[in-house]
Amino acid sequence: RPITLIQPGRGNIIGSGIFISPKGVLEHAGSVGLSLIVWVCGGGICALGSMCYAELGVTIPKSGGDYSYVTEIFGGLVGFLLLWSAVLIMYPTTLAVIALTFSNYVLQPAFQDCLPPYVATRLLATICILFLTWVNCSSVRWATRIQDVFTVGKLLALVLIIVVGLIQICRGHYDALRPSVAFEFSQEPSVGQIALAFLQASFAYSGWNFLNYVTEEVVEPRKNLPRAIYISIPLVTLVYTLTNIAYFSSMTPEELLASNAVAVTFGEKLLGMFSWVMPISVALSTFGGINGYLFTSSRLCFSGAREGHLPHLLAMIHLKNCTPIPALLVCCLATIVILCIGETHNLINYVSFINYLSYGVTIAGLLYLRKKRPNLVRPIKVSMLIPITYLIFWAVLLGFSLYSEPVVCGLGMVIMLTGVPVYFVGVHWKDKPKCVYQLVGESVTYIGQKVCYVVFPQQDLSETEPLTASKATD
Repeated sequence: RPITLIQPGRGNIIGSGIFISPKGVLEHAGSVGLSLIVWVCGGGICALGSMCYAELGVTIPKSGGDYSYVTEIFGGLVGFLLLWSAVLIMYPTTLAVIALTFSNYVLQPAFQDCLPPYVATRLLATICILFLTWVNCSSVRWATRIQDVFTVGKLLALVLIIVVGLIQICRGHYDALRPSVAFEFSQEPSVGQIALAFLQASFAYSGWNFLNYVTEEVVEPRKNLPRAIYISIPLVTLVYTLTNIAYFSSMTPEELLASNAVAVTFGEKLLGMFSWVMPISVALSTFGGINGYLFTSSRLCFSGAREGHLPHLLAMIHLKNCTPIPALLVCCLATIVILCIGETHNLINYVSFINYLSYGVTIAGLLYLRKKRPNLVRPIKVSMLIPITYLIFWAVLLGFSLYSEPVVCGLGMVIMLTGVPVYFVGVHWKDKPKCVYQLVGESVTYIGQKVCYVVFPQQDLSETEPLTASKATD
């Protein structure tokens, strides 16, 4: 039976990050006005990246997103490093941040005068991750329904915040938004701090490239990929900017920075007896966000295992439910480990740095492909100015982020580079001793199949052909 997976972009473009990142953006930007500029410019940068990904998506029409493109263009090692960092860092860390936010918003009403206990937030986040992993392992239909239903909670919270905020502004409550006040800096602005503010905002915008993970399943991608970009990115930018304006219509910058759950504080100040609506709506939003990222990570693991860059067990699905149980369990365990060792805003800098590093390498691949294979058929072809502009911004952002947070960002690069020996030993080295194949290749796979009741999905040969072996003709 063919594998059936939920489309991972559903409900994830407008994500739960908007309830997480405003505090970090304001903290690093240093003023209300500059933080709003960061939100608008962040959307513009995502639009540039999305247009580049649209060209790659129709030129290399394979599911798997960044990983598939980088593997096709630069070869197995670079593709493996991107996959390695995604499996070990990007998706587990993102899941950990969203799960911690879910815990904070659920527990904050019970601890109004203090932060929720450390153990309680981690325990509730772990329970949430375990439950959604079980749901995704049990049924694709259940996971799809959760994504659809809980996206409504996300939109309800944002619409409520924006409408109430606009009402406040119409009543004259916009002191923090006056230009004379909005650009009063709490700290001396620096390029490094602005770069970190962009990293915080980019966490909320993450998800703009998720449609490329299912390019093979998109109907008429030549038309629908650009259409999705032109509609979604400006809409998301508008919604995020209005949400932040609404926050500042009722909270001073000091109150926002002191809040552990910004939307809850907003609701307590403006909604009165209906303030309970806000934590419930945000909890629904983050719950759905975890569900979406679990599916995206499992699809990436599946693509990597199909390519031969990850153990074959991760390319197997449940015999009856057609769900990728081994891939989901790996992501679940990695997320629980990160839950126990990280703090939310440091984790955001951590994952956003690696995300931007991956985006930049992928878009540099577009330029390399243009030069290496100029006659390749490109149904969508963007102006060279777009990827060049993105890469200039990318280099400045990563350079100053590394300068400002050398430990956090440097650790991410170190973890990525640990994939080099793993690649050469696990993937490139073909003539391993027979005992290694028996232990890793046969014994582990056999035990995993017995425990998880999984088999390889039935697929066309064209789907299982390695990316590095399939080169389009010029």
